[in-house]
Amino acid sequence: MSGHENAQATTVAVLGSGEMGSALAAALLDGGYPVTVWNRSEDRTHPLVAKGAQLAATPTEAVGAADVVIVNVKGGTVAADLLRTSGAQLGGRTVVDLTDGTSEQSTATAQLVREYGADYLHGQIMTIAPAIGSSDAVVFYGGTRTAFDRHEALLRTLGGRATFVSPDPAVPVLYGMAVHDIMWGLLNGFLHASALLGNAGLPLGDFTQRADPSLVALSSLIPMLAKEIDSADFAIPYGALKHHLPSLDDLLAESHTRGIDTDLPSYTRELVADAIAAGHGHDSYSRLVEHFRRG
Repeated sequence: MSGHENAQATTVAVLGSGEMGSALAAALLDGGYPVTVWNRSEDRTHPLVAKGAQLAATPTEAVGAADVVIVNVKGGTVAADLLRTSGAQLGGRTVVDLTDGTSEQSTATAQLVREYGADYLHGQIMTIAPAIGSSDAVVFYGGTRTAFDRHEALLRTLGGRATFVSPDPAVPVLYGMAVHDIMWGLLNGFLHASALLGNAGLPLGDFTQRADPSLVALSSLIPMLAKEIDSADFAIPYGALKHHLPSLDDLLAESHTRGIDTDLPSYTRELVADAIAAGHGHDSYSRLVEHFRRG
């Protein structure tokens, strides 16, 4: 079948009926796909059965009823163990592993599944459960390209922005981790700033409205920094590291005065000061990637 597969002709098994697994199964049912579900705790499957899903007594039974096997459980090791129970029954099918884990786990699961004669895709979901099935939901996929192309319509039923990123199933895992890594840094910075503004009695709503152009501009820096890092060309004519140090010192002094935690800005100041001491004061902030590489 092509990426325009017939929903009625493709049967799907969803192994795992937690919050995300249930959302995945519900989106497929809404898309007209025949769905068989399995979960260790059968009661979690009842809403899906009421919606039209078939209930399997075992994972192997669910696999046997499907062309595409979707796995969404807690942890990569659990996903691999679950697929191992079906063994040769996986042969000729496409396994779509939507379980969080490490790149090493996704690589090992891909090898396991392929040894049983199945195609493998690892998908990294970049949205919360209520957004599954929406046109804006992002899922990164890696693995067997022909399987992605064959079932692209099904995958876009789960998330409209289904994107194949690599034949290596570890890549979507690393993409997902990178997004979360950036997210936590951004959120921690915002929360530290919120504590500072709150201490001064300044409403955050006013700040976010008035500073919106500056905050939006921050995201535009990422492609520029990525280009500098890929090319290892860190020299820039303006905005160099040496100009960050006075502002960091001001932030630390203000935080000390107001009794705001200083761990985050102190860590940043140390990175900048060390780079300047090493002779990189005229380089871009992207130069600090070398610190994390050493780590």
